[in-house]
Amino acid sequence: MFVIRQFLDTDLEDVINLWDACDLSRPWNNPEVDIFRKLAQKDQLFLVAVKDNELIATLMGGYDGHRGWANYLAVHPHHQRNGVATALIQQLEKRLIALGCPKLQLLIRKENIDVQAFYEQMGYEEAEVVCLGKRLIED
Repeated sequence: MFVIRQFLDTDLEDVINLWDACDLSRPWNNPEVDIFRKLAQKDQLFLVAVKDNELIATLMGGYDGHRGWANYLAVHPHHQRNGVATALIQQLEKRLIALGCPKLQLLIRKENIDVQAFYEQMGYEEAEVVCLGKRLIED
């Protein structure tokens, strides 16, 4: 069985290693900087799953007052398809509801068909929107 808890400072290296193992890291996003920026929010929405003292999954949530966001959902390949991702998403949903958040959205890379199917099974639907972005700070 696994336990879901808040990210701890001592998790930093394990989280970065997990994101690398799950191919979530990208050259233009420094994972350590992303983690430090998230921790500065102090919103208690950065979750990890631990099994036998091993960090096996992460989910970085956020809430901007209008909608919640889910980022960096990662489950170690040896622990996938065991309910860990579902439990993390459900825990984030509960925390967001408690904050009064009316909806949760997320972004998925187009080629990530398996992840899209996972979210659809959880009741998420494709939104008819265009996502635009602009880099404000070069890391």
